[in-house]
Amino acid sequence: MVLIHTPAGTRFCATHERVAHIGIAKRIAAIKGGCFGGQFDATFSYSGRPYFLPTDTIIGIDVAHELGIFAEDDLFGGVVPHGFVGTKAITHGLISEGARSPASWSAEFAMDVVSIVPRGYTAFCIEDAHAAIECLLREGPVRVKPVKATGGRGQSIIRRASEFDGIVEKLDHAQLSQFGLVLEEDIAAPITYSVGQIRLDGLVASYYGVQILARDNFGHTAYGGSDLSVVRGDFDDLVGVRDPSDEVRIAIDQAQRYDAAAKRHFPEIIASRRNYDIICGTSTTGQRCCGVLEQSWRIGGATPAEITALEAFAADSGLKSVEVSSVEAYGTCPPKPANAIIYFEGVDQQVGVITKYAHLRNA
Repeated sequence: MVLIHTPAGTRFCATHERVAHIGIAKRIAAIKGGCFGGQFDATFSYSGRPYFLPTDTIIGIDVAHELGIFAEDDLFGGVVPHGFVGTKAITHGLISEGARSPASWSAEFAMDVVSIVPRGYTAFCIEDAHAAIECLLREGPVRVKPVKATGGRGQSIIRRASEFDGIVEKLDHAQLSQFGLVLEEDIAAPITYSVGQIRLDGLVASYYGVQILARDNFGHTAYGGSDLSVVRGDFDDLVGVRDPSDEVRIAIDQAQRYDAAAKRHFPEIIASRRNYDIICGTSTTGQRCCGVLEQSWRIGGATPAEITALEAFAADSGLKSVEVSSVEAYGTCPPKPANAIIYFEGVDQQVGVITKYAHLRNA
């Protein structure tokens, strides 16, 4: 039985996301040959061992064990030992050795990945954030990134230190001290690639692809979907089955190195869904650059496309690769392909009119 689980303290999910989660859970249940059991109820006694679809990364190994999650076969998503590990906060180091950080902070991880991420810092207090901003502004604009936000929401670009004051007023200081805030060089003319892997019911699929940007109903830039090339097998099979461009090869290599570093420094992590966003563009110094922005060990925007690929592999044991897309269209949606799998189509109180679907482009 597949159950949706909402971890304590999870971010707010809009209606279109909650409806999409149900659709994803039902399709996962079909792949597993089981049924969808709705929202997990801690007071209910389930027959058999449930399979979980968490709506966010589960924080705490003990919390996962209490649910019956001990390995990647028990969930679609991930478990991390500490709150900051499940966010983009781990991508960057601190501004100084004396900077504030949680007791479990790993300076070693940040040092391990510094050559494959954009220039930036993570701060856990306002004073350290100011110091990081002043340092980064010497070479160009700075992007301020709340670590719990998704799809690029809530980010700001500042060109003067004084502009940070308005952002400070809106920060939740309790969340800042627990999860951190990312200050990062602003990459110009960016392309964001996604490299990931999903494991479900004996199936292993890895992919690379590009994120599509859209204008939401308020005129802001938002996540508009992903076009993915998916292969049956591990990360190494991506280059063997597909023939990516040189820049995509760099993205795949950086994602693998980031993934390996996470396993070394946080061996407690459980993740059946691993996704890494890699940005390529022009750095503040005018150089072409690529770097890992963040990891996602949870259900994400590309998941409808991931599930579509898994369904294709489950239906045809000889199939080696597929091309799939996940789409999030705001306002009036253009004509959908005939094989579109609709996850939401209608009006969401938070974001307005939106259509979410996935489709198989070709095999």
